[in-house]
This record gives sequence, structure tokens and C-alpha cells, in this order.
Amino acid sequence: MIAMGGIAGWNAGIRGGGGAAIPLFSSVDAAVVFPVMNPSDEESPIAGDRQLAARIAGGDEEAFGDLVTLFKHRVLGTASRYARNSHELDDLGQEIFIRVWRGLGKYRGDAPLEHWVMRVAVRTCYDFLRKVRKRRECEVLVEEVLESGAEDESEKMRRSREAWEVIRAGMAALSVKDQLVLTLVELEEKSVAEAAALTGWSESNVKVRAFRARKKLKTILERSGYGNE
Repeated sequence: MIAMGGIAGWNAGIRGGGGAAIPLFSSVDAAVVFPVMNPSDEESPIAGDRQLAARIAGGDEEAFGDLVTLFKHRVLGTASRYARNSHELDDLGQEIFIRVWRGLGKYRGDAPLEHWVMRVAVRTCYDFLRKVRKRRECEVLVEEVLESGAEDESEKMRRSREAWEVIRAGMAALSVKDQLVLTLVELEEKSVAEAAALTGWSESNVKVRAFRARKKLKTILERSGYGNE
């Protein structure tokens, strides 16, 4: 997984309705927990989510900062499964929260806000995979090749690195939907129901697509000499 240490220091922002920059992250984010609201004991968490979404949709920049603080670690954890370096992760994380900002008016409040945010994150990652697929299919991983030749690298480490590169190349050869379902079900170990909720597909569609994607990947790995290990 990509190291997340530098992400909390993002200085970039998005523009609110009044034109002011809205910083997504600051250097003190890791040490600060913003109180989003203080609902009474009778209010449900979803009622609080509706209030937060309404404030953001109404242009409340501080409320949007609260939302980023609440969900950034989970969002970036998911995004790191699709990005290959810190630059891609920066861009992907920014795009996810921009889409959240723009789309909050569509949040109906019939499910926790976190679920809605993560659906936006997964669908943004799907669009990202479509965008970079062709480049990744022919990408030469020069950095990894150089590192694999380091003198102090053990044989076990070398073989592990080589196997992972074969898997990554195999994943890149799959369709974007196949990459997405395998990332969710295999790498992130989501249940079929969770993957269906995040993608908007039916559970039967997730099961069938995951089964077929595994078979395709197995064939690719076998051709590379790894399928039978």
C-alpha cells in the first residue's frame, strides 16, 4: 500500500460558491478532531448526517472541513488501492472530495453519509482506472526494476516483488470493471453485499463478475508462470 504520510499536508483546495479557496487538508489535521455537531440523545446519526450535508450544500465551508476530517483516512485508504504513487493518490483524493462537494445536494439522507461518501469514492476510482488503463498496459516500471536489482535484496524479497509486479500487470490487462471488483472483493476483502452497495451493481452481478475476473486473472498468471505456484 502506498505510504500516506505526506497526504495530510495537502495545501490544495477547491473553490466554494463565493470563490474562496477551501483547503482540503492542513498540517494539523492529524491532531485535530472537529466536533461536527451536538445532536440531542433522541436524534439519530443519520439525522446528524442530513444536517451536515445541508450545511455543506448551503455553502458552509467549515462544515465541509468537518466532513473531510471525518472521512479522509478511509477515503484515502481506498484510493491508495488504485493509485500507484503519491502523485496519483493526491490527484485521486482531491477529485473524490471535489465530487463529494459538488454532489452533496443529491444525498437523500436515507443511509449514513459515510456510505454515500464511499460510493462516490469507489465510483471516482472506477473513472480513474478507465482513464489510466491504456497507459498502465504499456507502462515500464523502471523504478521497480532498478530496485529489484539492489545487491542487498534477498532472493525471497526479489521473488515476492517479481510476483507482485506480475499480478499488477495481470490486473492492468483486465477490464476496468474486473479490476474494480477484484480490488474490492479480494484486496479490500469486502463482502459481496458491501461491494454491491459501493458500486451500485446487484449482488448477483458482483458474484458473477468476481468469478469471471478471477478466472481471467488466473489465466494471465499461468501464462506468466505463476498460476501453478
